[in-house]
Amino acid sequence: MAISQPSKHYPQPMKSTLFFIAALIFTTTSIAQQFIDKAVIEYEVNTNLKKTMSNDSWDEMMKDNISDLKTSYYTYTFADNKSIYKFDRWSPKTRVSKREKDADEENIWYFDFGAKKMIMQKQIVGTNFVIADSIQNIQWKITNENREIAGYNCRKAVGKIMNDVYVFAFYTDDITISGGPCSINGLPGLILGLSIPRLYTSFIATKIDLNNNNSSDIKPITAKKTYNLIGLKTEMEEKTKDWFSYGEDKEENKRQKNLFLWNAFL
Repeated sequence: MAISQPSKHYPQPMKSTLFFIAALIFTTTSIAQQFIDKAVIEYEVNTNLKKTMSNDSWDEMMKDNISDLKTSYYTYTFADNKSIYKFDRWSPKTRVSKREKDADEENIWYFDFGAKKMIMQKQIVGTNFVIADSIQNIQWKITNENREIAGYNCRKAVGKIMNDVYVFAFYTDDITISGGPCSINGLPGLILGLSIPRLYTSFIATKIDLNNNNSSDIKPITAKKTYNLIGLKTEMEEKTKDWFSYGEDKEENKRQKNLFLWNAFL
């Protein structure tokens, strides 16, 4: 005689509990899979300006009139796999020369990741140059180090630009665009924290606005004349060949020249 198995009839309270747990798991999973594909991010940018200056008498005199840190805020706006990164405002604590301020305020970076194209406007020695070229590849090494930035879990990666300048980035793959401050890009998500020790500069996201109403700001920079990266570098090398040859400190001259070129093409 076969013995029938007892049917699994849960008490009503247990059914309600199981339903609640299942609903919670489904909701949590759905939220975790909602990747961000448009937003406006604010970055605080800090540069130790005095460390970038030379030790000649003019710069030594200037150091008394500027703040230790040059602090500014930039916005990174992205949607439809395109982005624009540009100056927003200065920290009231920042004291730097007008020439220094003017240069930063004029710089703009536009990226079209679908077309793999970038257009940058950089003010170099008082003149705005527009560079139109392919997005440059950065070789990254992703590490196991993590930290939280602006409420997002970020993973550390180490990259190298301009042959020998190391950059240290923290990116989140919850924000899908493969960009970051200035021209730094190429990770599996947006860079929210960035440090470039040789430029004495750091970038940190301080605010992320998911209610992106500024998509119209994301448009290419136009100019009568544009350069590619190689063409502009050749011209800069020619124009500045005699700029860093004064004095006896050849190593400092080389450092100043490198700082100038690195900042020009970042």
